[in-house]
Amino acid sequence: MRRILTYGTFDLLHWGHIRLLKRARAQGDYLIVALSTEEFNAGKGKRTYHDYETRKKMLEAVRYVDLVIPEERWDQKVSDVKRYEIDAVVMGADWTGDERFEILREHCELIFLERTEGISTTKIKEELGR
Repeated sequence: MRRILTYGTFDLLHWGHIRLLKRARAQGDYLIVALSTEEFNAGKGKRTYHDYETRKKMLEAVRYVDLVIPEERWDQKVSDVKRYEIDAVVMGADWTGDERFEILREHCELIFLERTEGISTTKIKEELGR
């Protein structure tokens, strides 16, 4: 069984998120999503519309997702890969070259996927005037 891991906030779940999850799952047999907690997001200067539990339930309802775990800090990635016996971490291409992911190369494969053009949570918030 090939295990895939991705990270994100997944607030205001949209087509770009679903497309990323579908393409990430296509890289293997089992997809784990490490979902950013409110506390972790606050440390990054981000605020979510939905709380962690709501975002977790939404992701669990997506057929491509097998397990949702909390992402509580930047430095948990290596331990996540080891704990869940991850074969590949899949992220959006905007993370390419980021040292927080590059350190995983010695532990698993890294796959960066192009983002879905024309959609993002930031764009939705801006267009809604939030």
